[in-house]
Amino acid sequence: MGAEVEYIRRVYYYETDRMGIVHHSNYIRWMEEARIEFMRENGADYEVVEKKGVLIPVTGVSCTYRRSAFFGDTVRVCVRLMSCTGARAAFSYRMYDADSGELLAEGESGHCFIDSETHRPVNARRRLPEEYATLAALVSEGQEGESDRK
Repeated sequence: MGAEVEYIRRVYYYETDRMGIVHHSNYIRWMEEARIEFMRENGADYEVVEKKGVLIPVTGVSCTYRRSAFFGDTVRVCVRLMSCTGARAAFSYRMYDADSGELLAEGESGHCFIDSETHRPVNARRRLPEEYATLAALVSEGQEGESDRK
């Protein structure tokens, strides 16, 4: 288990335009793929959470593009859980060219916890006590890692 998960993927042809450059919308998709992998690797698998009747929709997303990715590149997405309360969670992402290490994009996403049937907000502390405890610990672990790097 760790405060940051690295997700590696290749750029597929269908994700690019005629010039072979990745369309901007795909970075958001990669963020989602990496977030799902983060949750799975850290014991709060989306499938398990959804079977318990809770959904985690996106409430907001942003992405800042630094350099283009191209067909055939390998991209490394680093995802970190920045905050997790009973009602909301926020993730940050950094996407790199896996070969050169060059930063391609940075992003963030916000989420809430809702009941899968009523779509009304739920408190993750109460509805998902094990998963919530895991996520809350990851926020603390990530903050310690941040102070270590400063």
